[in-house]
Amino acid sequence: MIDHAHDLDSVREATDRLLSAAAALDNAAVAAPSRLPGWSRGHLLAHVARNADALVNVLAGRPMYESGEARDADIARDAARPLDVHLADLRESAARFQAEGARPADWSRTVELRNGVKDSAARIPFRRLIEVELHHVDLGVGYELESLPDEFVRREIQFLADRFSGNPTVPPVTLTGNNGHTLRTGGDTGTPVTVGGPPWDLLGWLAGRRDGAALEVSGGSLPALPPL
Repeated sequence: MIDHAHDLDSVREATDRLLSAAAALDNAAVAAPSRLPGWSRGHLLAHVARNADALVNVLAGRPMYESGEARDADIARDAARPLDVHLADLRESAARFQAEGARPADWSRTVELRNGVKDSAARIPFRRLIEVELHHVDLGVGYELESLPDEFVRREIQFLADRFSGNPTVPPVTLTGNNGHTLRTGGDTGTPVTVGGPPWDLLGWLAGRRDGAALEVSGGSLPALPPL
């Protein structure tokens, strides 16, 4: 069972880590490239702030974003701001998300995200945790996949395995090494393969953060995964 209150606490802790890391930067570092192609660290920080507000919209029953174009325009608009403005925005948007999460609500209800994706309201805090943790890694400031909490790594591997499950562009894949768990993902056609290795390397491959070179593959070659 998903514990949304636990996940809200985890989001708060992860946000504090991100804020501490970002506060050690300067304006030049914010303008420098992040690990995400085409995005500066400023783009990344702006995205994390706007995602908090977008998930407030989801929990409140409103559209996540006005449109995909509006989402991209907001990030582009906010990317070049000085560090102190980014930090204030991150704090304030995070507080709005926590406040919405603290409201009495039916957490078993179904909510709608981008592109018609639907999920349980109870899983929205974990979705927010994914954004904060992975984009902290994407900043390229010393917080690596190996730095992520073990519980998060295990759950995010499961989340991504579920996401690719049934995808006809991915062959049947058995994942091993997720803290002793074996998972299956991918579709029903193609040559089945087994992919194993340290949990953070599995996560990096599934999340598009690593090329999978550190993983062991048997039964075939490492599948190419569609973008998230």
